[in-house]
Formats: sequence, C-alpha cells, structure tokens
Amino acid sequence: MNIKDLKFDDRGLIPAVVQDADSFEVLTVAYMNRESLGKTIQTGETWFYSRSRQELWHKGETSGNTQKVADIKYDCDADSLVVLVKPAGPACHNGTVSCFTESLLEKKQADAQAFLDGAGVNDLKILQRLEEVIRDREKERPEGAYTTYLFEKGVDKILKKVGEEASEVIIAAKNRDHEELKWEAADLLYHLLVLLREQELPLKDVLGVLEQRHEGKKA
Repeated sequence: MNIKDLKFDDRGLIPAVVQDADSFEVLTVAYMNRESLGKTIQTGETWFYSRSRQELWHKGETSGNTQKVADIKYDCDADSLVVLVKPAGPACHNGTVSCFTESLLEKKQADAQAFLDGAGVNDLKILQRLEEVIRDREKERPEGAYTTYLFEKGVDKILKKVGEEASEVIIAAKNRDHEELKWEAADLLYHLLVLLREQELPLKDVLGVLEQRHEGKKA
C-alpha cells in the first residue's frame, strides 16, 4: 500500500499509536498528515502534525528524546497507524516513559459513582496530582512548559504571579462573576502549589494545619 491509499480524515490527518518495538508498551497517540508520515519514512524517526500549532514537529528535536522507527502498520480500514519505535528517552513531555500512566480501573468505586453522579473525582486528589506534576516539572524542566518557565525565573516571578492571581480572584468576587471566579481561583491554587514546591513545603503540611484547626474547634 502507498501513503496515498491510506484514509486521512477531512483535515488530512490520521491517528498514529506509537508503541515500543520491544516491550509493546503504548507510548503516546499523535497525528500525522501525509507530509509528516513521508518524513517519518524518509528519516527513520517519528514526525507528527501538531493540531494546536498547525505545523510539523520532529519528536525529540529539542529534548533529544527521539524515536527510531522499527515498523509502521496500518489497520484493516487503513485509517489508523501503529508506529513501532525504539525510543531514545521518555515519550511524554511530563518526563514519563509513556503518556499513559493513569488507570481508571484503579479508582475506587465511590469515585466512579461520584463521576457518574456528576461530582467528579475526589477534590483533594486533583490537588495531589497537580502537586506531583509540578514536582516532576521542577526536576525534569521540559522545554516550553509554563511551569518550567516559572521555576527558571525564580521565587520573585512566582510570588508576582501569586499576587496577580489573588488580585484577579478579588476582582471576580467583587463583580459577582462566578464563572470568572472559578477560573481565577484555579489559577491561584496552581501558582500557590508552584510556590509551595519552590519553598520545599509539601501540600500535606498545609493540610495538616487545617486539620489541626478543625480538630481544635471540635475539642
């Protein structure tokens, strides 16, 4: 089969599941167009098409985490690809071997029921997961990540952002704009977690203070 015989969607794209050629672990899922697929075949390394930036990108061009292509397979409908690779480093921008690190089936039944009821997962867990991502960003410093930018600029920049976001929360609250307040409060929490990481203060220590106060009131 030739590339022209593959079935690209109306945007000219085809999904590509990238899989480790040795372990068969799924590393990531991306998109290719005819040009990026052609460059992948020609160079022997993966090239993809970024839907957000609307441009080609060569995996590992800046990070060095290239993927040497071992084989490219297509499915029975010729509208999806499996790209078998030998990776030179992590596939995910978070610094993990694979982009697929979270399991829905490991969540507690109560969390699943809460999701079905529209309540979502445990509120505290998202803060803990965000804290872990921020910690990994500080260690790995992936190029182009906003969190990397904050850590590289240092504490003064982080403090400035915390102050700015706090001001935005005040303005949204003063305007009685719940939709805006929701987003600004989320931004404030994120920047506060970045600050805690920069200060090497775990979130659990802050939560411990709240718990002590709560228990004190009960007494």
